[in-house]
Amino acid sequence: MGELDFHLLVAALRTDRADVESYHRVLSDTLGSALPPGMVEVSRRRTFADRVAGRDGQAVSVRVTTPDRVLVLSAGRHGGVAAELHQVVRGVVISRKETTVDDWLAALAQELAKLAERDARARDALSRLLGG
Repeated sequence: MGELDFHLLVAALRTDRADVESYHRVLSDTLGSALPPGMVEVSRRRTFADRVAGRDGQAVSVRVTTPDRVLVLSAGRHGGVAAELHQVVRGVVISRKETTVDDWLAALAQELAKLAERDARARDALSRLLGG
């Protein structure tokens, strides 16, 4: 994945995404099926009305787990989206850092690019996301 592809991926993820539900749809629907199982996890809040109607509820956080990082987007306290990057060593989180959504997206793009270099299915998922 070249430098241009990296920037296209970040731009595609930044486009018109103001809430966790939007990111959930992109990450789960487009990438989730092609990436290794368990890499993308979504936490939801289900109201009583959601349960009665058989709905999944509203996505409140998205967690992307890679060998070296855990990237978390969650609903902000006052609306919007909060982003965190967790550094992982041998399966243990050694640091957590709050960051901007743009920095989170850049970190996600880097992790996906690394994965795409090693995995053909991940490379195909990224191509679909980028419209290629």
